[in-house]
Amino acid sequence: MDESTRTQLEAAAFRGLVAHLRERTDVQNIDLMNLAGFCRNCLSKWYMAAADEQGVEMNYDEAREIVYGMTYDQWKRDYQKEASEEQKAAFETTKPLHAKISGHQKG
Repeated sequence: MDESTRTQLEAAAFRGLVAHLRERTDVQNIDLMNLAGFCRNCLSKWYMAAADEQGVEMNYDEAREIVYGMTYDQWKRDYQKEASEEQKAAFETTKPLHAKISGHQKG
């Protein structure tokens, strides 16, 4: 497979993931972190880091709006629920498995 085709396929897969996460507003970021070690915010940070690597100026809020399809404040207002004690405990337990870009790992 040539590089251009690989890049096009990766971009399409990313768009599919983002579209799916936008539809699944019932899935909380803390649940994603606890199960997969990344969430919408991590994806936004990866996007922002990729932009930086390409010399594209982008801040975190802009990156989150691309992933969430709205501002983060809108998403929190409309969809974010208070984390349960069980979710918070699982979050602490799974921290070593969180994506490095999440900033949750000590080191």
